[in-house]
Amino acid sequence: MEVICLEEQAFFDLIDRVVERIGKGQQELPKWINQDETMRLLNIKSPTTLQEYRNNGDIRFTQPRKRVILYDRDSINEFLDKHAKDTF
Repeated sequence: MEVICLEEQAFFDLIDRVVERIGKGQQELPKWINQDETMRLLNIKSPTTLQEYRNNGDIRFTQPRKRVILYDRDSINEFLDKHAKDTF
């Protein structure tokens, strides 16, 4: 087994470079998502429940065409955070 010794600053520089390279490899999540992905994130099975969230203004959506409804990922996360319960 071979042991490699690094100075402290060299070690932290190496870690920074690795983190930067990993970050470049990840793709950014899309802002607008479809009904199936929205229902998966909210863990609901009924499109009616999703429509109720839309009608109540609980989550943001856009309707670029008559039968196309897309949901804002950030508003879904805010909705989930708003309804999160703190542990004891």
